[in-house]
Amino acid sequence: MSENHSEQQSGPESALSKEVQAVEELERKSASAARLFDVRRIIGGLFVVYGIIVTIAGITASDADMKKAQDININLWTGLGMLALGLFFVIWQLLRPTVPPTPSEMAEAEAAGAGGAAGPAEQ
Repeated sequence: MSENHSEQQSGPESALSKEVQAVEELERKSASAARLFDVRRIIGGLFVVYGIIVTIAGITASDADMKKAQDININLWTGLGMLALGLFFVIWQLLRPTVPPTPSEMAEAEAAGAGGAAGPAEQ
């Protein structure tokens, strides 16, 4: 009978442990989702792709294309600028990744938001 009693105590503890593990797993997934959908990654990636395309167009420009732009290879210079900007965004995102707020920070923000919203409504 004492064995059964010890199993009952470990039951809630193991359930709590499973819940803690589930919460930690969700936090990890949330952090990776926040990094995945970082706007800097999307903007940087698009600028890099378009920069490569425009740079290739600039490298393969004909003499007629150059004469249209007063002998300035505008596609080459624009493509290189887009590449530089895109790489800046990607490197920035790698050096300073987004950090999702902790649950305590979110609770504080909600409390501050609820307190601020309740104040004018009471007046």
